[in-house]
Amino acid sequence: MIKKPDIKKIVDAAENDAGMAIPGLRESLNEMIEGKPARVHTPEQILVRSARSKLGLTQPEFAALIDTPIGTIRDWEQGRFKPPGAIQCLLRIALKHPDVVKELAA
Repeated sequence: MIKKPDIKKIVDAAENDAGMAIPGLRESLNEMIEGKPARVHTPEQILVRSARSKLGLTQPEFAALIDTPIGTIRDWEQGRFKPPGAIQCLLRIALKHPDVVKELAA
């Protein structure tokens, strides 16, 4: 049987070492022990970020390239909304053929 770590001891040691209270540490450690993921990334989020990165563009540059508000790009990358199917298709093309997308934008 695996022994559950003593969260109080860990938090006390970390805060003592830091010389200050660390807000949220106890809750974060408990979530980790329970196996709760800190963040969940959707395939669409990964697709948007990967394509933008492959093109070597910032969010504002990418937004201008596809004539989309920057807030929409942020929403897609943060998983608040999924990009429409046509945009997902464009993103897959950008991943496989970044030069073609750059050429079309020129």
